[in-house]
Amino acid sequence: MNHLVERRQEEKERRRLEILDAAEAVAGEVGIDAMTMDQVARKARLSRALLYVYFQDKDDLLFGLCNRALDILHRRFLEAVGRHREGIAQVEACGRAYVAFAQEFPVYAEALAAFEAHSVERVAGEGNVGACVIAGDRVHAVLIAAIEHGMRDGSVRPDAGPPLLVSFTLWGFLHGVIQLATNKATLLAHDGVTTQQLLDQALLQGVRSIATRR
Repeated sequence: MNHLVERRQEEKERRRLEILDAAEAVAGEVGIDAMTMDQVARKARLSRALLYVYFQDKDDLLFGLCNRALDILHRRFLEAVGRHREGIAQVEACGRAYVAFAQEFPVYAEALAAFEAHSVERVAGEGNVGACVIAGDRVHAVLIAAIEHGMRDGSVRPDAGPPLLVSFTLWGFLHGVIQLATNKATLLAHDGVTTQQLLDQALLQGVRSIATRR
């Protein structure tokens, strides 16, 4: 690769990252649903036409944000697992890392929720959407490994189910509770329940459902 081509690729990647920064900022102000490509173009100080050179539509831009989110979540899962020896403790640590991620990065959590709402046909592709599927698989692989480790060390019930299915079930359960805590905080408070209490209860029940002793 000659120097000129390398510089052009570096410039393209820099511009792409700037667009994602702008999308994150706009989504933080108005939300993922209300965000428009025009708003992102203005925030990034680009023409609308140039924005479409990098991202073909809003969905494509959303998938770009999801890739960032999943990279962060993958690192957080690896860090969480590395702090514990028992498999069940690693599983619980991943759950707590997911909750902390959703609280610390609400825009990324919202982007992932929107991504997860897409049909199977739409996510089975290449480019940013295909990268999201691969990144999501990396995240699940950490949790699956923790479950398998727990089955070997005796901290996770051997009859809990296939590790892949257990991983997806725990993820779906906790994801749903996080959405409930995020969107229904006022209703929860009406019944005297804080969002943290709900999240702690979800983590407790999720871990107890597969643990050999809890």
